[in-house]
Amino acid sequence: MTGRARAKPELIADIGGTNARFALRVPGRAPTRFRSLPTRDYRSLAGAARAYQAGTGATPRRAAIAVASPVTGDRVRLTNRSWSFSRAGLRRALGLDALTVINDFVAVAHAVPRLRPADWVGVGGGAGDRRAPIALIGPGTGLGVALLVPGAARTIPVATEGGHVTLAAVDAGEAEIIQALRAQFSHVSAERALSGPGLVNLYRVIAGLRGAACALSDPAAISDAALAKSDPVAVKALDAFCGFLGGVAGDLALSTGARGGVYIAGGIVPRFADRLARTQFRRRFNAKGRFKSWLAPIPVRVITRPHPALLGLCRLLDETREG
Repeated sequence: MTGRARAKPELIADIGGTNARFALRVPGRAPTRFRSLPTRDYRSLAGAARAYQAGTGATPRRAAIAVASPVTGDRVRLTNRSWSFSRAGLRRALGLDALTVINDFVAVAHAVPRLRPADWVGVGGGAGDRRAPIALIGPGTGLGVALLVPGAARTIPVATEGGHVTLAAVDAGEAEIIQALRAQFSHVSAERALSGPGLVNLYRVIAGLRGAACALSDPAAISDAALAKSDPVAVKALDAFCGFLGGVAGDLALSTGARGGVYIAGGIVPRFADRLARTQFRRRFNAKGRFKSWLAPIPVRVITRPHPALLGLCRLLDETREG
């Protein structure tokens, strides 16, 4: 038998606020046995991971896990789910010899070098400067933000908490929305509008400002109704969402020098990736006064490949093994 055939499977997982996505992979092969478990059904990450492993019969000894939270020490707390764990404790609980835990958008950043044109939809700009950083942003249960910086030998992912920057308005209509959000939240971060719950926030606020019925409460239902043009409030909410996203993404590019490109991931925007160019997103991305011409060539790409964080974890495991 070859070394590859004898290799034990490795566990990879992408843990968000809503879903915990698991898969197995043998080095050099594509992931298999994908399964998504609702986080609300489990009291802990260890419990969800055990449930997944029980269903596969596999006993991996090595794992890489991406989590929707900062990872700064042994103790990790998810931002949008009441799970916390010790990295050392989780390794012991799952019987692992080695465990790597990283931020979920760092995992997506790891995936970018392996993406192909079929894995994304472009929203304006040119080819991008290969010598410059790439920025990633992704509305999902929260708002993830990361960077990919060119290094001497390979690109280097950098974790950020850019989803919690203060949301800014560019006109009276947006200022009115933010003022209404401020009545609910002490700090109106970008995530309060640019996430699944954020789209619901926008829908409710706009319904209140228009004196309309608040008929929908699910982000997917709101985006579906907006795309079908069956609910005027949903249309306005998605328009506001795309405008705010363009503004925040343009600020991100300016702040980080991301002339290599801006990649959009997460669970929301890929649902209407082919329509994003027809919204105000790109206009707002470029609309930075004297730096409009600086931003115009920057490519924006919506990642449509499913589960890019898992792809990034595979690359991370490969590079760790090589190192």
